Amino acid sequence: MSELNLSYRSRLAIGLLLSITGGLAFVLAFPPFEIWPLAFVGFVPVLVAQHRIMPPKISSLAPAVGVAIWLQGYLGPVFAPVGTYMVWLPLIVFFISLVIDRGDRTFHAKTGYRWFVISGVLTWGAIEMIRLFIPIAGTWAFIAYPLYRQLWLIQPASIFGIIGTGMLVMMTNYFLAMLVIGRMDQKWQPQGSGNEPALPLDAGLARRWSVIGGSILAGWIALSLVLWNSSLEAPEVKVAAIQPEVSPIVSINRGEDMDALYEQMIEQTLEAGARGAEFIVWPEASFNWDPQADDRLNLTGLAHETEAHLAVGYVVLAGEEGFYNEATIINPEGQFLGRFGKDHPVIFGGETSLSRGTYPVYDTPLGKLATIICYDLDYTDTTRKMVARGAQLIGVPSNDWSSIADKHYTHVVFRAIENRAAMVKADGSYNSAIVDPYGRIVELAVFPEGGEATLVADVQIGDGKGTINTRLGDWAGWLALAGLAFFAFGGKWLQSSKNVTMKT
Repeated sequence: MSELNLSYRSRLAIGLLLSITGGLAFVLAFPPFEIWPLAFVGFVPVLVAQHRIMPPKISSLAPAVGVAIWLQGYLGPVFAPVGTYMVWLPLIVFFISLVIDRGDRTFHAKTGYRWFVISGVLTWGAIEMIRLFIPIAGTWAFIAYPLYRQLWLIQPASIFGIIGTGMLVMMTNYFLAMLVIGRMDQKWQPQGSGNEPALPLDAGLARRWSVIGGSILAGWIALSLVLWNSSLEAPEVKVAAIQPEVSPIVSINRGEDMDALYEQMIEQTLEAGARGAEFIVWPEASFNWDPQADDRLNLTGLAHETEAHLAVGYVVLAGEEGFYNEATIINPEGQFLGRFGKDHPVIFGGETSLSRGTYPVYDTPLGKLATIICYDLDYTDTTRKMVARGAQLIGVPSNDWSSIADKHYTHVVFRAIENRAAMVKADGSYNSAIVDPYGRIVELAVFPEGGEATLVADVQIGDGKGTINTRLGDWAGWLALAGLAFFAFGGKWLQSSKNVTMKT
């Protein structure tokens, strides 16, 4: 077996090219490109570069570059208009990956790649879980999001959550990379590092993992199809999302005259009511006063006239303390049912939510209603808490910006599937959606430049029982965290000669 005869510079150049290719593949998997199968193979060239092409001492450069290219391509445009430190996130991740993955190649060489797939999948899941603890991160760029239209494939998110779904995607990347590396090692002797042995990956091990991984993938698809064809014992409700031409809160902050905009939104609401809508959702921060204390738009009269439950979002300034970002629901009798404080304020945008931490669910003739607000979509816990309290239909007032118009509504799909609840997202100008408990997008309006839309549709609501994911939460993520801790602290034990059988 001959060694792949490449110079240091050639290895570096080819490795970087493969890493960039992998990063771009992930970019193309996500909206707006939506070449979703690339999510299952995009990391393969990165792993090949890391474990066989790059010079061993700088092998961690491969995942660092691949992930940074991906995050820059996907998140770069998202945060560029915000103009905060978030624009540096891909670079920050680059340096973190560069350090964390330094010993990865050596570890797998010493353990005969027996843990290659398991450790890779658990590490990826753990990183996604850790991001849920970070107020500025959430689920943005989770690797399962490219699958949001593949409803036949993602129904097990109701059991494993979005993190578990992402772990399936990465498992496929890892066992395919293992097959490629095994094939390469049949032709070329892998490059060692200093005095470390460079033994080829056992081709039989690679084949076994392809069978294991393929079987898990097939079982997942079968389970998804069963869940996809199951039924809920829940009625349909005609719902509506009111999206004005321009964002109310942006217009308020600019000091613009709001009378015409409010007249437009009221007309849209009357139109939705005339079309039979029983649950109508307005955007986040539609006005800057508390309608329960000052109903200057006569929202109670509007709810009565349309004979609908009206969900509206609003903000109230509280001086130096910050402000309240809340949503309320008004029933057709003109009663305010309660208030919900935004659970996850956008802190990198200077937002606060002084009344966060309560999760009201309202028992109505339509079913059990609830609200969450905008950035709450980007975390898994808020929707889960609502459904755990019996919510069947959730209004989502939001106020997005242009660069996330073709992305943010995809999060609604997973929150709906994870908890089997219907959701109505009404945005300030860019993207609104009506989504059923199986993640089906019943109605959608996406205008990256902003635009008016009145979405009205019949949608089956959830049964209020929730799912395994609702009851157990992000259990796949916690399992992945435990696995990451095991490999972090038990790596040397796994590398010891008495625990490793290496092919010679």
